[in-house]
Amino acid sequence: MSTAITDPIAFIHANTRLRPVPLVPEVALHVADEALPLWSKTEEELGEAGLPPPFWAFAWAGGQALARYLLDNPDTVAGKEVIDLASGSGLVAIAAMKAGARRVTAFDIDRFACAAIAINAAANDVAVKVSGADLLSAPHPEFADTVLAGDIFYQRDIAELALQFLSSRAADGASVLIGDPGRSYLPKDQLTQLAQFGVPVSRDLEDAEIKNTSVWTLR
Repeated sequence: MSTAITDPIAFIHANTRLRPVPLVPEVALHVADEALPLWSKTEEELGEAGLPPPFWAFAWAGGQALARYLLDNPDTVAGKEVIDLASGSGLVAIAAMKAGARRVTAFDIDRFACAAIAINAAANDVAVKVSGADLLSAPHPEFADTVLAGDIFYQRDIAELALQFLSSRAADGASVLIGDPGRSYLPKDQLTQLAQFGVPVSRDLEDAEIKNTSVWTLR
């Protein structure tokens, strides 16, 4: 049995490199060189097929834009309780802590992502609380002043659940910030654009080397 099956941290260290994020060089992440080889290796190591892509191993466009926005506008999270939905690598959560958030809880249902968030937070000298709870199926009671969501609107069913969750938190008084490059299921008619960035990304992941990516809030 591979140690990666029982030790995601060892797997991440063995298959990624710590590098600064292109649009957010203040943050360094353990990232993979290529998506498909890592995806295949993850399935082989675990003896499972049909696993989700290794979202945790890359700095996606929406997350980069949202992290940049937080660092440029620290008042959005400074001193606040923050939730990062589908955190992936933890990029947005880490940026929120660097911007002065009182506490950030990063949620992701992928156990590799949870390990990556912890590793990346430590590499950036910030403390991020990590949870594997599925907020979209059973909303967590944890309070938040601000809810962050990067690159969540890529699949119809997930997008619908995400919008319901974000709308419910906004109704409770939380500020909602979304980073997205205009993916298919982004509900633009229900959002207000706050900022736009040209985000450097890998052609291995996207259809262009620079993705025009916006930060949005719910109307």
